[in-house]
Amino acid sequence: MGRREKEMIRILTILILSLLAVHIIGCGDDEVEKEGPVNLVSITPPPGLDNKIASNATITLAFDGVPTDVASTAGKVATSGKTVLIKGPFTPGSLEFTVSWKDSTQILNYTVSGPEGMVLIPAGEFQMGSNDPEAEAHEQPVRTVYIDAFYMDETEVTNAAYQKFVLENPNWQKGQLHIRFHNGIYLDLWDGNAYPSGKGDHPVTYVSWYAAVAYAKWAGKRLPTEAEWERAARGGLVGKRYPHGDTLTLSDANYLEGGFDTALGITPVRMYPPNAYGLYDMAGNVWEWCLDKYDARFNASLSNAAENPFSGEQSVKWVMDNFEDVFSPRVWRGGSWRNSATHARVSHRWKSAPSLPITARFSGFRCVIDLSR
Repeated sequence: MGRREKEMIRILTILILSLLAVHIIGCGDDEVEKEGPVNLVSITPPPGLDNKIASNATITLAFDGVPTDVASTAGKVATSGKTVLIKGPFTPGSLEFTVSWKDSTQILNYTVSGPEGMVLIPAGEFQMGSNDPEAEAHEQPVRTVYIDAFYMDETEVTNAAYQKFVLENPNWQKGQLHIRFHNGIYLDLWDGNAYPSGKGDHPVTYVSWYAAVAYAKWAGKRLPTEAEWERAARGGLVGKRYPHGDTLTLSDANYLEGGFDTALGITPVRMYPPNAYGLYDMAGNVWEWCLDKYDARFNASLSNAAENPFSGEQSVKWVMDNFEDVFSPRVWRGGSWRNSATHARVSHRWKSAPSLPITARFSGFRCVIDLSR
């Protein structure tokens, strides 16, 4: 091969390698930061006060380049390439916030709706426990406790709501549930999967702590802690005995006054006025399960300014994830239709085996959603 041919081959080789380099660089354009300002391309869901989002919604912002120094005045920011996620929780109501990045800012607004049938219990401090003359030792002393915001069911879980759960979960049906999770009287008033006629809006009873936790997990919720329950029951009132104040009458709640001949039995939810947070039957009707292990010295063990206290050897998450392995006594709150006003006080506590006590006909439950998850 002559010198001229070798020179032509060398030139062609250089050209081919150059073209390959250009192609490779071009294929990597998506990974190279855009020169000049990075612009917002789209927002999902689109903003506007007419557009409703859930409190736990995620808002997606797409850009024409990789934004830097991203910040938001609401929610939590997560950035991945050209995409920015703004994750809730957001407070129900009108929401306006600003998203900023190195090159610009954008104001977004929405209407935030809470979960159906639930009310928001705001974050804050409250006085937990009681120094009232009626208070028992395990209610004392009063402690200042901080609780994060959470949602709570407006009412106790009803027969109709619980029926949906058992129909979708045969292993939690009457006659199918393992004896380890109840004491033989589970759903005692039901005929198979049918609750008593005309009682769909009555609180479900004869439900063990295990079954209550299982329902809550199925519904995407959990049982309240003692501290959450008491904060919600007080409705923002300070130092009061009951959800509505220092006195309780038969117009306020379904409880026993004067003798068993005055007992009404379990009444439908929403029959009595709600407390200031919009919660029904926080006193009377049926006792309500809490997530905590019963500890007679729980209040005494707390320090002032305790945050989200929980009684038990494990965390809230551990108990929800491993509830079938729990055997220690659990807590009831709120009193029932067969109890006096003393038991309906917001600070009053009662303990029960998680499988079910003999008085299970007086107990039910309601659920919460933890906004921090």
